[in-house]
Amino acid sequence: MCGIVGFIGAPRPDILAAMTESLIHRGPDGEGRHIEQDVGLHLGQRRLAILDIAGGAQPMWDAERRCVVVFNGQIYNHAELRRELEALGRPFHSDHSDTEVILQAYLAWGVEGMHRRFNGMWAFALYDLARKRLLLSRDRFGEKPLYYADQHGTFAFASEVTALARHPAIALRPDALSIQKYFAYGFVPGGSIYDGIRKLPAGSWMTVELPRGAREVRRYWSFQLEPDEGAQAADLGGYVEELRARMKRAVAMRLAADVPVGVLLSGGIDSSSVVHFAAASADRPVKTFSIGFDEPSFDESPYAERVAAHYGTEHVSDHLTLAQASAIVPEMLARLDEPIADSSLVACYLLFRHVRRHLPVVLSGDGGDELFAGYETFKGLRWAKLYDALVPAPLRSGLSFVAGLLPVSHRYMSLDFKLKRMLSGLREPPPLWNPAWIGPFAPRELAESLAKPAPAEAIYEDAIAAWNATEGDLTDRTLQFYTRLYLTDDILVKSDRTAMMHSVEARAPFLDRDVVDLARRIPSRLKLHKGETKFILKEAMRGLLPGWVLKRRKQGFGVPVGRWLADGGLRLEPRADSLYSMSRATLDRLVKEHTSAQADHRFALWAQLVLQSAARGH
Repeated sequence: MCGIVGFIGAPRPDILAAMTESLIHRGPDGEGRHIEQDVGLHLGQRRLAILDIAGGAQPMWDAERRCVVVFNGQIYNHAELRRELEALGRPFHSDHSDTEVILQAYLAWGVEGMHRRFNGMWAFALYDLARKRLLLSRDRFGEKPLYYADQHGTFAFASEVTALARHPAIALRPDALSIQKYFAYGFVPGGSIYDGIRKLPAGSWMTVELPRGAREVRRYWSFQLEPDEGAQAADLGGYVEELRARMKRAVAMRLAADVPVGVLLSGGIDSSSVVHFAAASADRPVKTFSIGFDEPSFDESPYAERVAAHYGTEHVSDHLTLAQASAIVPEMLARLDEPIADSSLVACYLLFRHVRRHLPVVLSGDGGDELFAGYETFKGLRWAKLYDALVPAPLRSGLSFVAGLLPVSHRYMSLDFKLKRMLSGLREPPPLWNPAWIGPFAPRELAESLAKPAPAEAIYEDAIAAWNATEGDLTDRTLQFYTRLYLTDDILVKSDRTAMMHSVEARAPFLDRDVVDLARRIPSRLKLHKGETKFILKEAMRGLLPGWVLKRRKQGFGVPVGRWLADGGLRLEPRADSLYSMSRATLDRLVKEHTSAQADHRFALWAQLVLQSAARGH
């Protein structure tokens, strides 16, 4: 795991050094830089040494010095690919570096061939000296970040916006539409809040021809449901066995490292499944990690401890008061790099800080909810369908108003919270349900709350595209939204940033190439079955996990920001009617209603707090 930077321009070792050094938290174990003088290409890398510690330094050249690469991530099937490449006569000089596999795969199979074969998470920049071509690439789900910008005659790229901003030609100017998308979703789908700074899309590569700088972006993979609708009930056993086999292999590959590897454990089905396969694969007790809070509705640590005891793991749990947790919010937000209005950032930050005291690599359960329909939203779909069909539009605003009169509770997923969010979302057309349910503002609220609202079609174009990407039922359409948008631009960004703040590598077995390909083919009725979420995953783990884990109610990983905002533990400093704020009148109203318990505006106020911290940080 590392951080990478680069730019094209006149030789400036000082700028390259500053950009590279800004990513020291992503790679505290080493630094490397290279400049190709004839084309003005600058490459830099900070290294977190995980694999082939002695032979994996970067930038790395192939044995014939035809190509050079800087790389962030892990190619999990590197050993298998190395054997294939050696059989083709490709020369290796490292012992078992996956970085060198990237170089030799490019030389042997070309751009398309290498991407078909890679199973992993990555962002890399590879320069082909003969072709004078720079290749930038990002993994299928975008587990690893890669930003780029073209400003004032300089093309630059980096793992973080903070590193890009170290180049004097790159300016951070807020983009009005992106900020409105941020308030609509809680993240910016596929982009950044800054004008002219973009993300290389997940599942894509870019070629840059030097010295002219001509660029082309091509998508090599996109998540697309292709369910086998002809599957019968008798096929359930086949899916179960195949899912078990693929998860076992995915976990085993992610345990491979030259440093200790642990597992994050909440006691839910996703993390417990990873622990099961890790315990079965490892030749010594697995280290597991959890974090607990003194507020029972947010504390999962007792469940984690029960699973750890069942598997005999070396479990390490950190327990904090919520006052201790809230105290780290300013520090965490100042380092966030890009705003994400997901309050579980706080819990993740604390958990990875806890992990780093013991080891640098952990496996997580990320992706399980999105691939197998695990969120509470999925349970509500059948009621949403009935409501949409039977309740006249004029009556919906009245029902939403009545629900808003319920007393405010800041407990985790309280009934009043779920009911208010559900009814507010159902005032919108179906393609907007999902962003309305998870975003800081529902579409109607957004139009009323921003100083200069953009057209709804522009703000919600990403959600509409995800909705239209399948002709399946409501479950499939919702799965497309969560996998294409929420997973890539919220969950994985949150995991990457909070882990890297503490120099921890997080690996997600559920996002293994082969597990995902199987999940895409499983019909939605086997994921959400008679109102039961993750049905197929539970069937796969039945008899392997303790029965109580399969029956346990879904719980997210959060902290009570609603209470913190109401009690004054977190303070807002509004910037009236600026691009970095909702309108001043709206903000004043939301603060007043929230602190007086007239309404629960935790999502909107937290989003504003994160955004204003991003503005100060840059």
